[in-house]
Amino acid sequence: MSTPTPQTPQHTRTPSPVDAIATEHFDAELALSPIMATYFGVPGSDDRLDDVSPAGLAAGSDLRRRTLARLEAAEPQDDIDVVTIAAMRERLGLYEELYESGEQQRELNNIASPLQSFREIFDLMPTATVEDWATIARRMTAVPAALVGWQESLEDSAARGHVAARRQVQACIDQCADLTAADGFFAGLLTRARTDDGDLPPAVRTDLGEGIEVAARAYQDLGAILRERLLPRAPEADGVGRERYRLHSRNFLGADIDLEETYAWGQEELARIVAEMEATAQRIVPGGSVPDAIAALDADPAYRLHGTDALQAWMQERADEVIAEFADVHFDIPEPVRRIECRIAPTQTGGIYYTGPSDDFSRPGRMWWSVPKGVTEFGTWRELTTVYHEGVPGHHLQIAQTVYRKELLNPWRRNLCFTSGHAEGWALYSERLIAELGYLDDPGNYLGMLDGQSLRAARVVLDIGVHCGFEAPAEVGGGQWDYDKAWAFLNNHANMDEGFLRFELDRYLGWPGQAPSYKVGERLWMELRAAVAAREGADFDLKAFHRRALDVGSVGLDVLKDAVLR
Repeated sequence: MSTPTPQTPQHTRTPSPVDAIATEHFDAELALSPIMATYFGVPGSDDRLDDVSPAGLAAGSDLRRRTLARLEAAEPQDDIDVVTIAAMRERLGLYEELYESGEQQRELNNIASPLQSFREIFDLMPTATVEDWATIARRMTAVPAALVGWQESLEDSAARGHVAARRQVQACIDQCADLTAADGFFAGLLTRARTDDGDLPPAVRTDLGEGIEVAARAYQDLGAILRERLLPRAPEADGVGRERYRLHSRNFLGADIDLEETYAWGQEELARIVAEMEATAQRIVPGGSVPDAIAALDADPAYRLHGTDALQAWMQERADEVIAEFADVHFDIPEPVRRIECRIAPTQTGGIYYTGPSDDFSRPGRMWWSVPKGVTEFGTWRELTTVYHEGVPGHHLQIAQTVYRKELLNPWRRNLCFTSGHAEGWALYSERLIAELGYLDDPGNYLGMLDGQSLRAARVVLDIGVHCGFEAPAEVGGGQWDYDKAWAFLNNHANMDEGFLRFELDRYLGWPGQAPSYKVGERLWMELRAAVAAREGADFDLKAFHRRALDVGSVGLDVLKDAVLR
């Protein structure tokens, strides 16, 4: 069979029975997850939240098992069906393993558990009209029941001896306090509440205030319950062990890797990056060190931005600039994908992230910068590569283009088949590509890219080493990993604010397998490009490779490799 991968919107493909299975599963998943429905811009459930109680998680498992059974009898009609079946079996089967092993029920960490998702979904809700704010008010009143359901799952898991590490429980307790503080998210939301036409009517503002009050009280109660019921039972050890880690690694990569070999490769890759950083520092401060070069760049007004308004404008200008220059030259970028919004996030936790467009592109893809409290100065040398990572050719091109491909891919393939190793690996590959194409020839901007690569390589070593119990590197004394060694190692290879790095380290310790998916994913993307180039020889076309690979969608990396090489 030949793979149908034309890029023009005029190309059509008749949906197959396999597409019907995938579409029905997509619709059923969104019925179970109002949060996902909001994320994808599907209306009808924006005033509700997910049920992550034991009964709610069991309903998700029932749905996956029914769909997997239907796939057993499905006959593919073309290569797109072949990939859909392989991707659904891989993703749904792995989610079932996570559920059966109790990993879903015990999910609690400082960045990606229900505590955060129930709060973060409000960032994506429209706020232009009175009705938009009325919907937000109603969803706020759903927060208490949603949090109680999550608490039931945590209690059920704890009864079986499965509790997140003490460090993660304490981080969530602290987040509950921050969110409900006088200057926290809930208090700030009511202050910011306005439509595009002005103030809210008194009745709607009253409803919103009452909704915010009950939601905030629910988070306060959650913090107290975590402190009283879960913290005393939480283990001190951060590492999850090799067997649990292998499952989480497969979840984030969609590939089964050799953990020992990857641990050794991570150390070799980190050494390579360190050497390149030292050489680049010489171009900035001849005879100086990497810290000398960083100090010089931080002091150079050419790389400085003052205030969040300037930061937002700079992000938007750089994102728009690269889209204009890449479209029809290095990538086929569909017209709706050529729009991206850059925003300052309403939270103050630090970091930059991307949210995809709605299915009809009425809400565009967005790049968000969560600026920590008190930070008003920004260095562009460090962050230019991040704009490419989150925007084009990174996440925005990858995710928004997949959403756009309705003529090729069913809704599940476009929206729900997400794998971190595919997405974050592509974003890191994009940083390397942007350097190959000359966009980081300035030594300051290039050092910024290497600085980020250093962090990503370091966390391959740290994450795998801590959770699998491998011997620590000699630079931190060898022997068994512990928090102090992990902190020293991270500090040695990341030039960032201590508060941000403390949060990052807690993230690695509480979200096993996710942090390495960036650098390991990049490695697998580079290996795939090399394999295609070797096979095609002089006929290799980089733009065509990108087009074929992105059209597959964000499948697991093993499924991607098979699809592209087929």
